[in-house]
Amino acid sequence: MSVVIGQPRDRVDGPLKVTGSARYAAEFAIPDLAYGALVMSTIANGRIREIDTGAAESAPGVLAVLTHRNAPRLHAVVPVPAGFAGSSLLPLQDDRVYYQGQQIAVVVADTLERAQHAASLVRVEYDEEPPIPRLEDALDAPFPPSSIFGTPPYSRRGEPEQGLAAADVRLDQTYTTPTEHHNPMEPSATIAAWDGDHLTIHDATQSISFTQEVIATMLEMPAENLRVVAPYVGGGFGCKGTVWPHPALAALAARQTGRPVKLVLTRAQMYTSVGYRSPTRQQYSVGATREGKLTALVHRGISQTPAYDEFAEFTGSLSRILYACANVETRNDMVTVNAGTPTIMRAPGEAPGSFGLESAMDELAYALGLDPLELRLRNYAERDFETGHPWSSNGLRECYRRAAERFGWERRSLTPRSLRAGDRLVGWGMATACYPVWIFPASALVRLLPDGRALVQTGSQDLGTGTYTVMTQVAADTLGLPFERVRVDLGDSALPPAPTSGGSDTAASVGSAVYLAARAVRDEVVRRAIVDPASPLHGSAPEQVVVEDGRLFVAGNPARVETYAALLERQGGAPVEARHDCTDTVMGGNGPRFGMHAYGAHFVEVHVDPLSGEVRVTRWAGAFDIGRVLNAKTARSQLMGGITFGIGMALMEHTVADPRVGRILTPNLSGYLVPVHADVPDIDVQFVGAPDEHANPLGVKGAGELGIVGAAAAVANAVYHATGVRIRDLPITPDKLL
Repeated sequence: MSVVIGQPRDRVDGPLKVTGSARYAAEFAIPDLAYGALVMSTIANGRIREIDTGAAESAPGVLAVLTHRNAPRLHAVVPVPAGFAGSSLLPLQDDRVYYQGQQIAVVVADTLERAQHAASLVRVEYDEEPPIPRLEDALDAPFPPSSIFGTPPYSRRGEPEQGLAAADVRLDQTYTTPTEHHNPMEPSATIAAWDGDHLTIHDATQSISFTQEVIATMLEMPAENLRVVAPYVGGGFGCKGTVWPHPALAALAARQTGRPVKLVLTRAQMYTSVGYRSPTRQQYSVGATREGKLTALVHRGISQTPAYDEFAEFTGSLSRILYACANVETRNDMVTVNAGTPTIMRAPGEAPGSFGLESAMDELAYALGLDPLELRLRNYAERDFETGHPWSSNGLRECYRRAAERFGWERRSLTPRSLRAGDRLVGWGMATACYPVWIFPASALVRLLPDGRALVQTGSQDLGTGTYTVMTQVAADTLGLPFERVRVDLGDSALPPAPTSGGSDTAASVGSAVYLAARAVRDEVVRRAIVDPASPLHGSAPEQVVVEDGRLFVAGNPARVETYAALLERQGGAPVEARHDCTDTVMGGNGPRFGMHAYGAHFVEVHVDPLSGEVRVTRWAGAFDIGRVLNAKTARSQLMGGITFGIGMALMEHTVADPRVGRILTPNLSGYLVPVHADVPDIDVQFVGAPDEHANPLGVKGAGELGIVGAAAAVANAVYHATGVRIRDLPITPDKLL
């Protein structure tokens, strides 16, 4: 029985962070450090005719200026996103400019201020060509991607046209989401230091192993000669999940100058250097009977990509599986624009896709005169209609029941503008959350030390989500050790490899590797005890032995007991260790046999000022099926974080660019608004469901992205209930309500 897993343990790295002892990528003290500063393009399309670096090279303290004229050649990486490179566009390789803010030079100096000043002295002349900076400008030339993370961009089942024709009620609407940026607290940063032909990179990354692989490929060096270090990461949300060019630039600059080089992106440079969430345009045609049963669902989504890459926002993923419908067609197309490569952003595809789908379901409920929750219950999917497979587990009905009960949904009036609080209009809305369960190859080493402590090592990374803490809990529980007697090492490519911390996969992937390695250690120690004539457990059956609090004893006979430390000392004092490599991406390794998803339900209250159009979120109740909960505190924090993301997506977040030339006009947190404490109410998070025995050895489903899915739609649906105004284009700003 678990005694540590599931407990709301405080983060083991918490004291280090609040005292400033935790070192992030840019904070390592490296002797003789030099500093890099980037020069960015000021046009959106064309070529560099002339780049004058003379004044920069003559400036005090300048060590090098790299441009396409003198930068070493970089080796092409595999196409995006298969190789986990953020972009296939290599920096400083030619004179071509594809978008505003493209990296076109790097200046290195002995201080940051001197590097920044010298970068301002670089003069560039261009041969400019007319750009196509916006998705709206390219809608006449859509095309399908070859695939979206290995999934076909087009799907069809049944006869959608016939289903729409047979519908008693039909809805045809278009929903849009804008360009959004990740804005983690820590900007992307790299320190690169050479020692002969060996390179160490301190990098702010969600993917230590892939950073090692991709940068080694770019530099054409053996991966084993490249060490990537990232013990702490100050948030990422996807922009640090793939590998961008700036670590390679730092490495080139360090090799050129013979000194370690620190390259930290400014906040403005983050907006053009590490991806963004593409704007989307989603067209829905939905049909239903008078009783509210879906007869057809047709969903076409369009997102943007640059000419040199292919990255599509998979908005149709939920439309394929979330509701029971025999006739479904989804299509995800792209258009080419003069902008950088989009990338994964918290719940890529599902976040914008759920805004369209869950808004359409709300509109359909009003057209039918049905409660929005009742419409969803009438179309609950008993299986995965896309594949025909059963669900591995599905607690969605319980999510609906629990969250609706906590919120008081039964008291809701269906009529818009029927609730008030003083002079404010009050609205109640709801939406469904759903996110796939991912598991990727991961490795972990667990070592039981002679003094009865344990060491866990895996090359994963902690983004602030609690990875150090939950891995400690998994190992402690499996080994039967006190929480305080387990240490977890993360954040170094010298450790056993682990996948990107993305897709809410870390608990499932790395956690399973840690669990299986720890179980192997425990089983080996038990084996040694029962065959050792000097052990009180000698002759016992393995299944009779219990491990708890650093002791081994026979169930029902606690007098037959000895400690780990005593056993290991008697047997020579060497540690016992095991490494486990989880190579299967699906349990059993025989291909998918189940539809595997995490689920949730959002219920939200908003207050709207009818005079100013100001929207305030005042109450939130959510219930979530995430399988086994490894730590109730960190899991709740993850879901609250996703919901907060959803509030920002609904009401604030919008990267504004000049429609003529694509220059970003809001490249900072004063112009790009994100929620602050005053914008977020107390969020009631409930966990339902049970461990998913089919998903992975730990039975976890992941929580990091589930919270944002459906959250923006829940707010939009509540705003409609409050005002009678349906907003189909995010964000919901006061001007759209007046």
